[in-house]
Amino acid sequence: MQKFVITEGENMTEKTLNNNQVVVAGEIASEFTFSHEIFGEGFYMVDLMVSRLSDAYDVIPLMVSDRLFDVNESHVGEKIMAKGQFRSYNKHEETKNRLILSVFVREIEQLDEDEPEEENRPNQIYLDGYICKAPVYRMTPLGREIADVLLAVNRAYGKSDYIPCICWGRNARFAGKLQVGEHVAIWGRIQSREYQKRIDNDQVVSRVAYEVSVSKMECLE
Repeated sequence: MQKFVITEGENMTEKTLNNNQVVVAGEIASEFTFSHEIFGEGFYMVDLMVSRLSDAYDVIPLMVSDRLFDVNESHVGEKIMAKGQFRSYNKHEETKNRLILSVFVREIEQLDEDEPEEENRPNQIYLDGYICKAPVYRMTPLGREIADVLLAVNRAYGKSDYIPCICWGRNARFAGKLQVGEHVAIWGRIQSREYQKRIDNDQVVSRVAYEVSVSKMECLE
């Protein structure tokens, strides 16, 4: 097993590093594709297939530095564990912005092929941030309680990542009462969800949304 670690070229405080933590383990499901370059350092996107406790799985996009991993070779089917932060940026499409989410990888570790999958949640995320939009509480036709939360998580240099979260049951009831600006901590996992978007009267396209499925939430301060 090999482990690679990279330090991003930002002088971040320990608090900033700790307010957005992701650990995911799974199987590489795509080739690396070029995203962008900063000061000679190339960043590439790759999809990671992460198993759920059921037979289902999530496909999570990772952003990986070419100084961290050999992005010029195919690694499809290889098992890895990645640690980093869940980040967002706005991509302008037609007349509006679309929120793009991915895991910015700081550490990556190649796992042995015959090593069993982690039994202890290979998909974990912790976020410390602020409610930046009024939560939306609702009930499904089957009576299940759901709340949608948008969390702003601070980053260095005055930047923030905007992370959509979904709460269930008693977490949904709790979240539905939160006010914009409240400081909260969230634990959960990253999930992918395919949906259909109508472009016009004749065209419907399939897209994938990424969000944090919340297992625990508490107010801070």
